Amino acid sequence: MSIRIGIYGYGNLGRGVACAIRQNPDTELVAVFTRRDPSTVKTDLSGVHVVSANDVADYADKIDVMILCGGSATDLPTQTPLLAAQFNVVDSFDNHANIPEHFAKVDAEASTNGKVALISAGWDPGMFSLNRVYAQAILPQGADYTFWGYGVSQGHSDAVRRIDGVLDARQYTRPVEDAVEAVRRGEQPTLTARQKHTRECYVVAAEGADLARIEREIVTMPNYFEPYDTTVHFITAEEMARDHSGIPHGGCVLRSGRTGVDGEHSHVIEYKLTLDSNPEFTASVLLAYARAVYRMARAGQSGCKTVLDVPPAMLSALDGDTLRRQVL
Repeated sequence: MSIRIGIYGYGNLGRGVACAIRQNPDTELVAVFTRRDPSTVKTDLSGVHVVSANDVADYADKIDVMILCGGSATDLPTQTPLLAAQFNVVDSFDNHANIPEHFAKVDAEASTNGKVALISAGWDPGMFSLNRVYAQAILPQGADYTFWGYGVSQGHSDAVRRIDGVLDARQYTRPVEDAVEAVRRGEQPTLTARQKHTRECYVVAAEGADLARIEREIVTMPNYFEPYDTTVHFITAEEMARDHSGIPHGGCVLRSGRTGVDGEHSHVIEYKLTLDSNPEFTASVLLAYARAVYRMARAGQSGCKTVLDVPPAMLSALDGDTLRRQVL
């Protein structure tokens, strides 16, 4: 029996989920839900309904897991708790500072209604989070370091696009290479956010928009840009289409630690991702965790979960015996 998937929001991430479903034969796409006029949303998905978000409740008994593909700035804080009252859900909420608050709101709805909701699945938060936990457990005497980029941050780009007067935007995150190399050498430097990354924004503004105001709103945005050195470039729509159509990303998470009676031995654990398509990779993570949510729901669990609560075997389409023989 296939896991019946719904996609809520059909932008870059939603299209990535649809692609991932094609590669996972134990899943099937039932419907795409949109806040736009459904007749204007074009897909190449045979037999899949495109449905108004206003009619999502009609599918409560037709979908096993709803994958939410909205943005973390304004969509998911409202959508995930709302939909967790009706569906088992997975989202990619990526505002690290607000995860505890988001978890509490989603947990209240999912627990009350007997649903499983998994938040903040992706690569950071997500796969990087898992590697931080593993590395801390193995090297308790040490320090964690996470570097993002070079690449386009979907969440940060979306946050810029929500600013009044912005027509389109891409935000690139760049790691400070000197900081990365110092960590790889085992030096365990103390680094501020500003010392680890820079952010660069390319913005298409509406005609007549106050560019100084837009730039000020970007560089002072809490959590997203205020802690970093941020550069804003205003460009034309033609330049955006020509030079910034791709969505690459990546990064690495490292832990530098010491073992031995006197800490005489140094160790560095590094997990690295190089992504040609940020949304397609994130979508693939979401779908793997949708499989786990489906299994947890069938086992009678409820409430909000994160990637830290899911055993690795639950992510795989393979059974336990096959995993033990082929992977372990």
